[in-house]
Amino acid sequence: MIYYGSKELAASFRTVRNNTIKIAEEIPEDKYDFRVAPDCRSVAQTLAHIVAAVKVQQHIQFVEGRSTLVGFDFFNFFKTVVIPEEEKRRTKAELLELLETEGEAFAKQLEGCTEEFLGQSVEYPEGMTPRTKSRFEMLLGVKEHEMHHRGQLMVTQRVLGITPHLTRFMMERIKEMEAAAALKS
Repeated sequence: MIYYGSKELAASFRTVRNNTIKIAEEIPEDKYDFRVAPDCRSVAQTLAHIVAAVKVQQHIQFVEGRSTLVGFDFFNFFKTVVIPEEEKRRTKAELLELLETEGEAFAKQLEGCTEEFLGQSVEYPEGMTPRTKSRFEMLLGVKEHEMHHRGQLMVTQRVLGITPHLTRFMMERIKEMEAAAALKS
């Protein structure tokens, strides 16, 4: 028996996506073309990448239901599906809508996974370590991938002079705890 199943996976993905959406809302639209370095994705491209990269696991797990990645052409998938989505010009409102709708669609797919499905192994190509991963681990990787890019967006916020909402929330909690401690002493 696993204690972290499809419902928990979907809920944690929704939490991550909602935090990404909050960051996307707080970055002004006139900064969506901003890049922290010339060879990095812009804010808009990073948000589009977050949306589009989910399609890799959706395709592997839910469209093809692959038990092996041997023969899966990652480079072609990225070239034909993910990169074109990153390169499309979109408004802030369009990106926010995609983050919300595509995120919720994926969360619903996660909710529908059975424990048996999540426990199935998927073989990786020769030379990759580990040689197998569970579908659960692969789907959890979507959330980890988004958190990686959300971290980049939080650094971008700092460069733009914006304190990320999670930092503001923690700073408020610390002030409240300090005030409560001061009252007790």
